[in-house]
Amino acid sequence: MSRAGGEIALDERKRAAAYRATEFVTSAMVVGLGSGSTAHYATLRLAQRLREGDLADLLAIPTSEETAKLARSEGIPLTTLGVDTQIDVTIDGADEVDPQLNVIKGRGGFLVREKIVAFATSREIIVVDDSKLVKRLGVKRPVPVEVVRFGYRHTEAALARTGARTQLRVIDGTPYVTDEGNYIIDCRYDRIDALEELALTIDAIPGVVENGLFLNMVHVVVVGTAEGTHIIER
Repeated sequence: MSRAGGEIALDERKRAAAYRATEFVTSAMVVGLGSGSTAHYATLRLAQRLREGDLADLLAIPTSEETAKLARSEGIPLTTLGVDTQIDVTIDGADEVDPQLNVIKGRGGFLVREKIVAFATSREIIVVDDSKLVKRLGVKRPVPVEVVRFGYRHTEAALARTGARTQLRVIDGTPYVTDEGNYIIDCRYDRIDALEELALTIDAIPGVVENGLFLNMVHVVVVGTAEGTHIIER
């Protein structure tokens, strides 16, 4: 198969997983809209269902300005995450998923809003292609950590002391700035044995806003494969 053919097949797996995930959404729900390439398809599919009359009275909470712009352009009504807001379903992507449905997120740079939305969600649904399934988190992807810009070099040094090889995320020669105005430091570990302990250690470092380990937060994973889609539930 050519490179172009492989890319098309991967894109189709993403789309299939995203479309199947939207089947968990019914009318009158509050829905969290994730960010990234796979979640992008879910947003488009929800908009299509609204236009066709298959859904009604839907309100959505986007996890990034990028997703908010897409949702507005597609006519999806948006709301904000208030004190009394309960999100029924969130559909989002992930960088890696382990057998316990713990995930790494943040490659797209939206991990803070994504985690806040996930925390407020009754059913967090992750959509991925099968290349994102791993036996152990951190095998393929680093753990993104969002940090305050002030004193970030000291924060990065502290992150390195957790055993990580750290790298400030840079785009076109300039440090990447998140929607919240922060930097991201990508932390690559040779092996992560204690996920919860690592997450607590990272969060205790002054200057850290949030880490990309989403532990015990995911309820359903929809996986797109070359043979079709399948669902893994907690």
